[in-house]
Amino acid sequence: MAEALRAPSFVPPAPIEPDALDIPWSLVVDLVARRLNLEGVSSLTSLQRELRLHRPIIEAVFRHFQQEKLVEIKGTEGHDFMLGLTSAGHKFAADRQLASHYAGPAPVSLGVYRTTVQAQALRLKINRYQLRRIFSDLVIENDVLDKVGPALISQKSMFLFGPSGNGKTSLAERLVKIYDDAIVLPYAVEVDGQVISVFDPVVHHRLEMDCPGLDPRWIVCRRPEVMVGGELSAEMLELRLDPTSNIYAAPIQMKANNGILVVDDFGRQVITPATLLNRWILPLDRRVDYLTLSYGLKFQVPFELMIVFSTNLDPKQLMDPAFLRRIPNKVLLRSVTDRSFIEIFRRESARYGFEFDPVIAEHMISLCRNHGGLGLCACYPRDICQIAACINAYEERPAQLSLGDLERAVELYFAEGV
Repeated sequence: MAEALRAPSFVPPAPIEPDALDIPWSLVVDLVARRLNLEGVSSLTSLQRELRLHRPIIEAVFRHFQQEKLVEIKGTEGHDFMLGLTSAGHKFAADRQLASHYAGPAPVSLGVYRTTVQAQALRLKINRYQLRRIFSDLVIENDVLDKVGPALISQKSMFLFGPSGNGKTSLAERLVKIYDDAIVLPYAVEVDGQVISVFDPVVHHRLEMDCPGLDPRWIVCRRPEVMVGGELSAEMLELRLDPTSNIYAAPIQMKANNGILVVDDFGRQVITPATLLNRWILPLDRRVDYLTLSYGLKFQVPFELMIVFSTNLDPKQLMDPAFLRRIPNKVLLRSVTDRSFIEIFRRESARYGFEFDPVIAEHMISLCRNHGGLGLCACYPRDICQIAACINAYEERPAQLSLGDLERAVELYFAEGV
């Protein structure tokens, strides 16, 4: 990945005046009321900061509240008014709290969200040299690299498959490193007056980057990489309404827009492969998805992401030919060659403070072939070196990997007689 990411290619402009708002005025009024109710006493500056709206909009709501006798001035702080709700204001806020508890940054409209996601669709340019540099911390066979490169340029779905322990997950979780630019994503999106929370600090990595003119309701982030495994369920693919707060959470594919969604251990999820692929068959073809609010309103959102399925199962056993056709890139990660195995062992030896010994390396290959039965897996050097390090700690001696330690570690690692 580049040392410094390029600035976002598209910067949504901020609405300055109330007439320029892309969301309903009533929603902004509700947000200010709920925020004042939450804080007790707040300033215009604090409301502007917390709701990510420009000052003229906040001041317009303040004047509206004054006319309706919903707010009173509690004092001043510098040149700023300190505000609090009146009795009528608390009643109004409590009523609006029944509709939703959301009191965070103002959402953006669905239309602006669609435009921005589509404007940030990736047009990737990458070659063999760049890809080798990006994955320099992994030992990858050339034929694998030359399949991954065109697949990434296509930005269409990809299958990583092959025997367990050969680096599918390691490769998948590094794919996001191909991106050298930042994007913007909203805190939330408004649909029919409802708020859908999009920004998730668990999967979205915020960047401190200057973007002149950027609407503060948007955040500058790295392109997202969302990884799901066996926990993936059908509910995670749809809007989820919190019955207490009445706030919707975006599904995983919406959170992954303009980035990558990795389905690890595909075929071992709570949801069956057929159900998952039936849910995504149209989005994979048309790059749009359809979501539904709790009361039945259906709407369209972009499906502008790359889905990577990683599995140690045979793809032909997981889906029929029609589904396989819709996942055009299929990359097989076989057991590694002796040469790659030794290189992985050399790197792992250095990581654990062992002196690299070619004799030990050759003996490890022999032991792994005899005990493993599935060829040379890329994970063996890491796992066995880790066990050897634990043996050293147990014996209270400096880092070393003798033939005896190697055989002891291999015996611990492989489940003989189980």
